[in-house]
Amino acid sequence: MKDKVAVIHTFLYSVEDLKKQFAQKVPEVEMVNIVDDSLLTEALENKGITANIIRKICAYAVEAEQMGCKCILNQCSSVGEASEAAQKLIKIPYLKIDQPMAREAVRLGKNIAVIATAISTVGPSTRLVESEGKKAGKEVHVSGCFAEGAYDVLLKENNREKHNQIVVATIEKAAQTHDVIVLAQGSMYHLMPLLGHIKVPVLTSLESGVEQIRGAIGL
Repeated sequence: MKDKVAVIHTFLYSVEDLKKQFAQKVPEVEMVNIVDDSLLTEALENKGITANIIRKICAYAVEAEQMGCKCILNQCSSVGEASEAAQKLIKIPYLKIDQPMAREAVRLGKNIAVIATAISTVGPSTRLVESEGKKAGKEVHVSGCFAEGAYDVLLKENNREKHNQIVVATIEKAAQTHDVIVLAQGSMYHLMPLLGHIKVPVLTSLESGVEQIRGAIGL
């Protein structure tokens, strides 16, 4: 019988991408999906997490532990900080999918650009990289770069091509003045084939975020 790992999603599009990563990186585990897209709607409306979001994340975390999951993976950068409250209520690890990426960004450079398409992600992702810098004892300068309009055209117009154009332009501009680019959200993972011309490292969260599960549950 496989060990179970819960993934808390706020974005329906992320489920299939993460299923593929689980199959490749941790085929020994069963992926249990908890999806609540109202969390992201609320985070976007409030430009960050709320008491209600924290309450729900805590409830989902407790439920995942009661289901017998060995750990939890937080999929959404916008609500990542809510996992810190949830961790106090459970004994199993609650991992942030973007934490390994943030750690790698600090290792690679000092002037780091965090690219986000959701306004609710800019603050949490910037703070995450800054906190990894402090842990490493390294002085870093982190800039939050908001790709304005990209999220709306993807969600409301379902226009991935236009979304990609906006985000790539934001990345190109940031690459001129930064030595590392962090793609804050998993929804930008598919852009990697379009970024071969970028001269500085560009980091995404899905692969390293799932890979960390191996260490967390002792695989």
